[in-house]
Amino acid sequence: GNRYVAAAKAQVAHDCPIDFEAGPTELVWATDRARPEWVAADLAAQAEHDPDARAFLVTTSHRQANAVRDALARLAPSSGVAGTALAMNGAALVARSRGEVLELVNRIAPEHLATDDEWVVAQRPLAGTIFVGASAPPAAGDYATGSNHVLPTAGAARFRGGLNAADFVRVVAVQRLTRAGLRGIAGAALTMAGVEGLTAHAASIAARLR
Repeated sequence: GNRYVAAAKAQVAHDCPIDFEAGPTELVWATDRARPEWVAADLAAQAEHDPDARAFLVTTSHRQANAVRDALARLAPSSGVAGTALAMNGAALVARSRGEVLELVNRIAPEHLATDDEWVVAQRPLAGTIFVGASAPPAAGDYATGSNHVLPTAGAARFRGGLNAADFVRVVAVQRLTRAGLRGIAGAALTMAGVEGLTAHAASIAARLR
């Protein structure tokens, strides 16, 4: 999607259910070793979605950062959509340690995370979806890997994952209490009602216990 898709969803959201509103696409590539040309190709691929797209490299290697920058200059001319997005919203972040790489990834909480570092994957980083290894380009997820590709953006990966079947299920809790069951929990409920000063709540429970 892009800003127009987001605007359309916002207009219809009060009239019909939607999945969720998503912002511009995002990719973080976390690597010290992956082929710079491949990393650059993945960053350019996500950047061509939209001039507002965000594409970041996070690495502990200055050499890797420079190599990816040079490869991007060849792949994404500044006149195109990808070039515009990279110029406005692209960055190479050089961290001091792998721990700081993870901290930066979690702070961004990107829609897509690509990495060839299994240690990063093992830390369960915050991301909408994670592509692991040199043979897993994020573009494959756009089209053919089979996973749902409606994913959280703008940091929403901190508290939710991608769209899944549960998003289409309306959950209603049906609650039945026997008299004995109510007596069993009444003490806790009456205490809470008393702490909150909600006397009518307490009375509605106590009435059933007399």
